[in-house]
Amino acid sequence: MSLRIVVCVKYVPDATGDRRFADDTTTDRDAVDGLLSELDEYGVEQALRIKEAAGDDAEVTVLTVGGDDARDALKKALSMGADKGVHVNDDDIHGSDVIATSAIVAKALEKTGYDLVICGMASTDGTMGVLPALLAERLGLPQVTLLSEVSVEGGTVKGRRDGDAATELVEAALPAVVSVTDQSGEARYPSFKGIMAAKKKPVEDLDLDDLGIEADEVGLAGAWTAIETITERPARTAGTIVKDEGEGGKQLAGFLAAQKFI
Repeated sequence: MSLRIVVCVKYVPDATGDRRFADDTTTDRDAVDGLLSELDEYGVEQALRIKEAAGDDAEVTVLTVGGDDARDALKKALSMGADKGVHVNDDDIHGSDVIATSAIVAKALEKTGYDLVICGMASTDGTMGVLPALLAERLGLPQVTLLSEVSVEGGTVKGRRDGDAATELVEAALPAVVSVTDQSGEARYPSFKGIMAAKKKPVEDLDLDDLGIEADEVGLAGAWTAIETITERPARTAGTIVKDEGEGGKQLAGFLAAQKFI
């Protein structure tokens, strides 16, 4: 039986765009272009490297949760080399926090089947970085997170975790959940051949009914967290200019002291 690798990916607003909140306090995703989260590209890359090391004895599925536009994240991952996609799309998902999202993803994984679940270290919009741990808890799996190197040998996933003061070599028996950092290896660019091939790769569509999840368990109604007020960030000011006419150092020190920086 081939190794079943599932990569969780997310369609996120472009960080260079003018991101805003909608009237319901959720991110206004229609007001800015979106793309596959850059940090998830590293997860796709590591999945493809594991598949290449295994030869034909591995299959890579990419899984996303989101609206119609989220399909673009799957297209990018499929054009990089993933074999198939799964798209969970339901209007009642709108406004789900990470707790609800983890429940949706876990149910989708159970339906899809997996041996190894790979995530990026965080999404570039929410930046919470807790989804891998929540998935591991919901699925009852070991988690091996924040890896800068990852490989699969037999029935074991192994990796290296780099910290500020030490490097850890960690491993877990499959099935398992792992997350990889942006130091794990540069993600490949889709080739023209890959882009054309992606158009013919299968994508399975699922909704909450398919997963056996009630609408009030997810979305804004089921969120464990809520945004009460929103204040737009003030425009940047010109700042303070210190001209050095012999007393520049003292003026700078005085400014820093006034701001309580020193």
